[in-house]
This record gives sequence, structure tokens and C-alpha cells, in this order.
Amino acid sequence: MIILILAGCHEQPHSPNPAEITPGTFCALDGLRLNDYPGPKGQVHYSHGGIEFFSDTMEMLSIYLGSEPRELIIAIYTQDMGKADWNKPEGNWIDARGAYYVMGSTLHGALGPTLAPFALEADAQAFSARQGGTVLRFDQVTRDMVDLSGGARHDQGM
Repeated sequence: MIILILAGCHEQPHSPNPAEITPGTFCALDGLRLNDYPGPKGQVHYSHGGIEFFSDTMEMLSIYLGSEPRELIIAIYTQDMGKADWNKPEGNWIDARGAYYVMGSTLHGALGPTLAPFALEADAQAFSARQGGTVLRFDQVTRDMVDLSGGARHDQGM
């Protein structure tokens, strides 16, 4: 009986389900309304129960790769662009850590150049063949690849 009680002390928090974007969902970093911009979005779930949404995968990955302590993050989700409409992505959430990413494609997200996520490698390869870019696994994406100096920062109309 004591062994069972102690075993429960070391359980990892379960990954919550992804939350859906509503018309009033704004980006945690730049305040953009997510529904107003094309390209894949992201969300980060924290152990304290908080959720942050991001208007672009660059922001989501920048937060994740730059987070210390990372153990506060219990789930990260992005949209499967093999299923979602690039111009109006809705739903189709996948675990960002299991995704394939296309870096350097001709399509831009909310902040300009972005990493396009896919659940299936075949979808990422097909997208890369059409739109250019290199297919990467999550663990191949590095902090220096998630440059936040594009799109929104250079937009003089904001």
C-alpha cells in the first residue's frame, strides 16, 4: 500500500487537450488576433494551468526553446498544415514535439517566414516539393532558427 502511494508522487502531469481559437484569442507575445493572420498557430500549456497562444510557430518554438525551466511546459500544440487551410487555419491541433517542420518555404505566416508543421512526413515532403524548404524533425529545430525579426517587427503599419 505504501509503495502505491509513493509511486503517485512521481507522476508527470498529463497533457491537456489543445484549446480552440476563438474570435477573441490574441497572441501572448505581440497581441495579434490569431484569426486575422494566415499560417500555423501554436499554443503552450503550463503546469500551473495557464495557456498561451501564438500567432506563428516561430513564436511558439522561440518560447519553448528559450524556456528555462522547461519542465513548467507540459504540452505544446501546433496545427497540422497537411489538413488545415493556410489562409484560415482552424483546429487540426497536433503535438508540436512530434511534428515535421518545413523551414524556408515560400509561404509566410503572421510574422513572415515561418516553420510549417505537419503530422505526417509525407505531407511535409509534398509541401516542400511545392513550396520549397527543408523538412526537419522537432528536435532538429534550434533556437537560432526561430528568428522573431521578420514580418510583424518590420511592418511599419503596426
